[in-house]
Amino acid sequence: MRNMLIAASTALGVSIASAPVHAETLNLLIWESYIDQKILDRWTEKTGVGVHQVYYDSGDARDEVLSDPGSNIDIAVIGENGADLFGKRGVLELLSDKNVGSMKDYKPEWTSRCAGYGMPYLWGTMGIVFRSDMVKTTPTSWNDLMSPAAELKKHIAMYDDHNEAFVAPLAMLGKSINANDNETLKAAFEVMKKQAPFVLTYDYVITSIQNPEHGKNIYMALAYSGDQHVLNDKAGTPGVWHYAVPKEGTLSWLDCMAVTTASPRKALALQLVDFIGSPQSAADNAEALMMPTASERALELIPAEMQSNQEIYPPADILAKSQYQKELTIQSIQTRRRIISSMANFQ
Repeated sequence: MRNMLIAASTALGVSIASAPVHAETLNLLIWESYIDQKILDRWTEKTGVGVHQVYYDSGDARDEVLSDPGSNIDIAVIGENGADLFGKRGVLELLSDKNVGSMKDYKPEWTSRCAGYGMPYLWGTMGIVFRSDMVKTTPTSWNDLMSPAAELKKHIAMYDDHNEAFVAPLAMLGKSINANDNETLKAAFEVMKKQAPFVLTYDYVITSIQNPEHGKNIYMALAYSGDQHVLNDKAGTPGVWHYAVPKEGTLSWLDCMAVTTASPRKALALQLVDFIGSPQSAADNAEALMMPTASERALELIPAEMQSNQEIYPPADILAKSQYQKELTIQSIQTRRRIISSMANFQ
């Protein structure tokens, strides 16, 4: 089973960390640097159950692993739209405060976004990260990323996910980020094609910053809120990377923590999700990652200065202009993937 997962992960760009040796070990499918290790250590100390993190660096890669019945994943961090889709396919377990007690601390407007198949984990926006030592003026528009200044040529990192790659061009054009029609996608394609000569890589910035060939040459990138803290840590340049949400609005995202129906360790997986979602764990995790929590009780434990930090908790006017992801048509997904794969031809 492990060999199957490693083979699939190698092909998909999913990173397999070395698993610790425990009597029982849960496999957690998650973005890299997306949970405070101290919380997992506390769980293991309390229960004797280890947690093996399986990293992915795009939603497409994650979805392929979840679609593999032999992947041996117990818990997955998945976007709200994915939670709904995979839940309806029978891949994810129904969750509520009946089997995950800490979910009582999350308001219905949050839990409903996970469609009943996940616990709200962390939320945020999509925007622009930039090196303040190389980019002296804070970006204020998606145009700053999609039609960058001449000096940024080959210093831009984008993202090849069929959903997120289109957030910037579509929001810049004043269109729905969930557009399915060919005319709108063609307009986005024209914007992306003009930007392509400025792009150094289409790998997720957290992945590409660790690439010796690219890392030091990335000055601006499409990213999620919170990525700036990881970038400062990974690049060894504390305080240099900053994050900005463009004035046109953006994607407002919510990640859900879900349990797979095929998990042979389902009871333990539910216990771990409950532990991570408990007020103290959720608050500690949010503080360590410098990201917002959806737990009402955890929020009471978050310092006021963190809650007033607009890089972490966006102002209401930005959220009012932001959009949620919705299910795309198969044709739209295919068109978007064709557009992304063609970008290398214009670099």
